[in-house]
Amino acid sequence: MVPDVLPCYVVCDVSFSMTGHIDEVNAGMREFRGVVHAERRPAAQVRLCVVVFADRPLVVHPLAPALDPAELITPRQEPGSDFGAAFTLVRAVIERDVETLKAQRIGVRRPVLFFVSDGRATDPAWPVALARLTETVSCPEMIAFGLGAVDQRALDRIGTSRVFLGRDGVRLGIALASSVARTVLRPDHV
Repeated sequence: MVPDVLPCYVVCDVSFSMTGHIDEVNAGMREFRGVVHAERRPAAQVRLCVVVFADRPLVVHPLAPALDPAELITPRQEPGSDFGAAFTLVRAVIERDVETLKAQRIGVRRPVLFFVSDGRATDPAWPVALARLTETVSCPEMIAFGLGAVDQRALDRIGTSRVFLGRDGVRLGIALASSVARTVLRPDHV
């Protein structure tokens, strides 16, 4: 029997306020891929999608096996952090991906969304888009990872499952790997 796959979405703020943290994000993604390669059996269940956003969101790595290499994340010369647009795009991507997997007769676990930002949104209406995302049938488990001078209240609102902070010494790659491993290894998380 083929185990259900876990769609994992890394949604990363690449605006001006995050420019100094992009190297840390890429190091975390490399560390996560290293863990995935070391734990091939459970990692074979994980599918990874990477979305970046500033003024506008963009899928830079469509959903694919986590063992596949992902492109480096690069900062954008855009001042805005439009959380609402990112949540709206991710909602559509998750719904499409889940339907595609189901059409291929692949079992799907509840998706994981790993949101990386300083939590400083420039669009005041982002909570509406977040609510729409979390009210869907394919509602992802929401995990936030804060870098730099974070807006703790915003990240707490986004990371309803867990919130990690880089300033606490938590490395992004380890936080992502432990979140995915916890989900893949929990049979009740379907």
